[in-house]
Amino acid sequence: MEKSKVYFTKDLSSHSLVKLLNLLDKELVGNVAVKIHSGEEGNQNYLRPDYLKEIIEYVHGTVVECNTAYDGERNTTEKHIKLLENHGWSTAFKLDLLDATGPDIELDIPNGVRIKKNFIGKDFDKYDSMLIVSHFKGHPMGGFGGALKQLSIGCASSYGKLYIHGAGDTKVGFDAEQDSFLESMADAAGSVIRYFEGKILYINVMRNLSVDCDCCAVAEDPCMKDIGILASTDPVAIDQTCIDLIYNSKDPGRDHFVERVETRHGIHTIETAAKIGYGSREYELIEVE
Repeated sequence: MEKSKVYFTKDLSSHSLVKLLNLLDKELVGNVAVKIHSGEEGNQNYLRPDYLKEIIEYVHGTVVECNTAYDGERNTTEKHIKLLENHGWSTAFKLDLLDATGPDIELDIPNGVRIKKNFIGKDFDKYDSMLIVSHFKGHPMGGFGGALKQLSIGCASSYGKLYIHGAGDTKVGFDAEQDSFLESMADAAGSVIRYFEGKILYINVMRNLSVDCDCCAVAEDPCMKDIGILASTDPVAIDQTCIDLIYNSKDPGRDHFVERVETRHGIHTIETAAKIGYGSREYELIEVE
């Protein structure tokens, strides 16, 4: 099997986002959704609108987000719209809160390891292709967050998030067995890939490397120095590359980050997605200036 190409630069400038995207040599067609993380109120680490402005305008994209399933400033449409405005997303770009109203789109997952359906916001049907822009960092539940998390939890509606976290049982809430939750994320990620028939490109930004997610109102400050930007057509390969860059780092904060990944068994999401066939853990890393 041919290795997936992952492009990498240490240059963290906004222009590098566009540069790496062009190297993928694949056009995002039609109405383009750009999935970002709006950043929970109080979080200091999320990627800001001014940093992503060049890449969003370059693809003529609409910024898209979904409501959360936990208490905070993003778990209702009313609060989330207010936060998106306060954080500058809706003032800078066209914006679509995909599950602002129902009903959700229900996606079948016939080959799911753990779940057989996924729920995404009804406004997904407006879009022909998608750019997933992920702030790669740790995560208190998943171990880490990158492209696969954005595809799964990130793209799920509020109900869909609870369904994934519960491994198909919303009554379980956030207390499902850990590997079942991670397998559900891999299943859900694949359903979104199939929905867009592969018309998705991925950018992971390795900066502000906290062990906590941008969904945390109170998050740890970054424990590692910034590493760079990666781009790929393969969500498994790009996340695996990021993990390898962390593991191979000599940064003093490396062990703290690795502990977060390993105590949550985070690599299992990548393992499952690869096993199902949504990408390859084998990659060719192409570094550019």
